[in-house]
Amino acid sequence: MRSRSLLRLLAASTVLLGSLPHAGAQERFAPSSVFVQGGSASGTRSLTAGFAWDWDRRWALGPGELGGYFELSLSQWRYDSAAGNGKDHLTQLAFKPVFRWRLDGGASPWFFDAGVGLSLTSSHYETPAKRFSTRFNFGTHLGVGRNFGARGEHELALRVEHFSNGGIKHPNPGENFVQLRYSYRFR
Repeated sequence: MRSRSLLRLLAASTVLLGSLPHAGAQERFAPSSVFVQGGSASGTRSLTAGFAWDWDRRWALGPGELGGYFELSLSQWRYDSAAGNGKDHLTQLAFKPVFRWRLDGGASPWFFDAGVGLSLTSSHYETPAKRFSTRFNFGTHLGVGRNFGARGEHELALRVEHFSNGGIKHPNPGENFVQLRYSYRFR
């Protein structure tokens, strides 16, 4: 179960990075937050862990503020085998830039996210109903969430995420996940 080892490594890295002092050049590369999320698509379950790095730049946009972050994640998908002999799984590595918009000039605890990025899976995704023709895919998502805690360090978000190869090769059925994410902000 190489995938479980990778998820354990990511969890251990999270603990180590969170315990490091953030100073100078080290702070520049230290993640802003760590997240875990669970999701579901037609017959497929996903479990994801990852890190996010906030952008230094923000822009006024209407009654709110637009900012963003980069996210790097590792996921495990579990689904019915196309051969009909039980369950199958794959591991996904993804990188995505994400825009985040907040109301009240950026002061609201509520936010909206939109992101587009790249992903690579350990094998082709193939269920009794769908078959991806590529291991390289794009991921797009829309989300809404809220920060909690004394300094907004806790975050819950509901997301809808679509994965497909963008028509590079057929078949390209895509898969749509509904996801719940918890994030903890280091700074």
